[in-house]
Amino acid sequence: MRKLFGTDGVRGLYGCELTDDLAFLLGKYGTMVLAKEKDHPKILIGRDTRASGEALEEALIAGIQASGGQAVSLGVVPTPAVALLTKSLDAHAGIVISASHNTSEYNGIKFFNHYGFKLPDETEKEIETLIFNDLDQNRISFKKTSPQLLENAPSLYTDTLLAHIEPDLEGQRIVLDCANGALYDIAPKVFESLGASVLTLGGQPDGKNINEQCGSTHMQRLKKHVVDHEADFGFAFDGDADRCLAVDNKGRLVDGDKILYLLGKSLKKENKLGKDTLVITVMSNLGLHKAANHEEINLEITQVGDRYVLENMLENGCNLGGEQSGHIIYLDYNTTGDGLMTSLLLSKLIVDSQKPLSELSAEMEVFPQVLKNARVRNDKKYHYMDHPEICKKIEEIESQFHENGRVLIRPSGTEPLVRVMIEGEDQKELDHIATSLASFIEERLNV
Repeated sequence: MRKLFGTDGVRGLYGCELTDDLAFLLGKYGTMVLAKEKDHPKILIGRDTRASGEALEEALIAGIQASGGQAVSLGVVPTPAVALLTKSLDAHAGIVISASHNTSEYNGIKFFNHYGFKLPDETEKEIETLIFNDLDQNRISFKKTSPQLLENAPSLYTDTLLAHIEPDLEGQRIVLDCANGALYDIAPKVFESLGASVLTLGGQPDGKNINEQCGSTHMQRLKKHVVDHEADFGFAFDGDADRCLAVDNKGRLVDGDKILYLLGKSLKKENKLGKDTLVITVMSNLGLHKAANHEEINLEITQVGDRYVLENMLENGCNLGGEQSGHIIYLDYNTTGDGLMTSLLLSKLIVDSQKPLSELSAEMEVFPQVLKNARVRNDKKYHYMDHPEICKKIEEIESQFHENGRVLIRPSGTEPLVRVMIEGEDQKELDHIATSLASFIEERLNV
């Protein structure tokens, strides 16, 4: 069981769970593990706009140098830029300093290997073991150092994307919410270079306002601005820009499920959809299942988490997958979720179709989803499927839906909760069923 690494690197409150000392050790032993027996391995580092990013970068650089590595700072760039450049510049590893969609008091550190992929569990465990065995943990000291700077990192990243995807956006009015994060300067420049008239939200980071009532976790402001400014569509990114959600010309959300459907359908028509298959998670909407079936697109279903989506894609030879949250992976162009790539792909699809996004996204019906929490003892939360009465209750509910609804139960990874998700056609009915089932699970598992 990993103690430091979660589902997306090491993350926590800066100064508490994530300290400069820990960053030093991650740099030191991350380099040691990822660049074994290499002389002066090259490690790329990128960060988002959080105030704590510079101090963590200094500590990482010191750790990298302590293992004989050469640190190359990319400055403020999105997570997918680090993944792409690690591979294209033949670096031994890449490191991102970001807490993604979390607010500024949090930060995180995640690694990419030589090929631009996130690390498997076994590699993360190896780094952890070395850290916990470090006898100098309580007396770490390091000096500020000057890393090599790659000042053109943003343009290297965007030029690579635009070499593949270059939609003609002349005459298009677009609103971008950059979450005061890593794309705050990059995304507006890219879309303006393609001819679009751009209104930017979340484009003035101050170190503390990343993801603060903006970006892909707070869509209301983007919806309002798209409507008020009569824009053709809008995009929202999260702090490190590995996610992208869209808003259509009527101010309605186009989430990751709809984006996956639209891109998958388009790629299939061009014979570019690997195995004619989308890789999605158990949380993807039933509407995506039905729409994909109508287009004869196969589905591979994984547990929640982009790392599991990617593992399945690689194992089964698929090139497109992702999550409802807007984390879209298209392996033909990058090795991880890439918000800017997703926005460019969807923009090209819209202009090439000569249809508004509202019309395109209406092809997939979204079924209402209700999520309720059943509070149970922590040692019981994984036992719900071992309980015959709970299993019978779930079967009874699903039989009532006649394939137009479903029940998804999963334990929380961090809290003493079992999460109950009910999906179907009638919102009021779903609320009642979900509340009733959550209470039923609490009663049976708390005895």
